[in-house]
Amino acid sequence: MSDLSHDEHAAEAKERWGGTEQYRQSAARTGAYTGADWAEIKAELEAIEADFAEAMAGGVSSEDEGALALAERARLHIDRWYYTCSHAMHSGLADMYTADERFQAHYDDRKEGLAEYVSAAIKANAARHSS
Repeated sequence: MSDLSHDEHAAEAKERWGGTEQYRQSAARTGAYTGADWAEIKAELEAIEADFAEAMAGGVSSEDEGALALAERARLHIDRWYYTCSHAMHSGLADMYTADERFQAHYDDRKEGLAEYVSAAIKANAARHSS
């Protein structure tokens, strides 16, 4: 993410997920967004990521209720602005946050180890919703 331009990221996303319902839903939603919408999306995501970093720095376990609530906020952010995001799908995204060095760098540039922390919180949140 941090080393891809918006156009390169969009092209990669289309290549990887262009045939999915989530991609179509995201394209339809984002195509209608205004500058104000994008500013709100960015601010909301920034707040979520800052809160994750603060929780981690404060010693909150990734399985603590507070971290799980942050994971749910992150999932609902995707669900609201981009595409319907189930807990299982969110868990899959969590894998990408640590497997793809660009996503990992995005989080870890904010706080070392944050990508793993966010991923673990998302997976724990998904696990509690799967039973």
